[in-house]
Amino acid sequence: MDSVATPGKTLALVREKGLVPRKSRGQNFLVDVNIVRKIAGAAGLGPDDTVVEIGPGLGALTQELAEQAGLVIAIEIDRDLISALKETLKDKANVRLVAGDALKVDFDELVARFKGNGGGRLPTYKLVANLPYYITTPILMHLLTGKFQITELVLMVQAEVGYRMLALPGSKDYGSLSVVVQYYTKPAIILKAPRTVFYPRPEVDSLVVKLTRRPEPAVQVGDEDFFFQVVRAAFNQRRKTLLNALGSLGLERPLLLKAMAVTGVEPRRRGETLTIEEFANLSKALQQQMERR
Repeated sequence: MDSVATPGKTLALVREKGLVPRKSRGQNFLVDVNIVRKIAGAAGLGPDDTVVEIGPGLGALTQELAEQAGLVIAIEIDRDLISALKETLKDKANVRLVAGDALKVDFDELVARFKGNGGGRLPTYKLVANLPYYITTPILMHLLTGKFQITELVLMVQAEVGYRMLALPGSKDYGSLSVVVQYYTKPAIILKAPRTVFYPRPEVDSLVVKLTRRPEPAVQVGDEDFFFQVVRAAFNQRRKTLLNALGSLGLERPLLLKAMAVTGVEPRRRGETLTIEEFANLSKALQQQMERR
């Protein structure tokens, strides 16, 4: 089937199938062939690659991925869209459609099911997605903290979220999402996508970002769960000083002050001024002080 990534083809398919794009599920379909090709191209796919796609929609991006990759596994939660996908992808023998919720999927298990590992280590794979705005952060956290064998993620996200991923300390966009993304990956902006490349048009523009998984996290933190607790606490109440914000962890003030003195972090600073290295050092110092109590 010809590319569905045009306004005319998309509208025709929506009418033929009686589909109503669901705003509650962030269903905004790509209708620009050039954007689709650039997204797929950013993944650097080859015939030996396996790629997982979240939320294929009507299959515009899936069609292009299938032209470049050896195997495409597309996960769609909306069963009405799966019916349409079976038509748009009927000539793509290397595509496997899966009905499921990406927030609950074990991506490694999914790849193993279709790819197999020959009794050895599961092969690495890539992930490409036009993420629904309303669940972007939960899906990102699932993908990054799940320890999956994903080497690269190419994601279309709301522009605001994309800028937060790459934000540096001291900027208004810097927050816990910035730290999590930069801890696990090396992020880069690939392109800006205006709202006009979607049907229906969303109310905001988008960014395509590429997250290259680090072989090892950016910093050594000891207890990873505690590190992220410290980061979240520091940003939950941005107007508070670090000393007051970290009080939400239930730690005594003298313990907090001692850890800050050890690491050279001024208690009156705010969380958005700390680098990822400073967060790592502070969380380790807090752990050490807690163990000495």
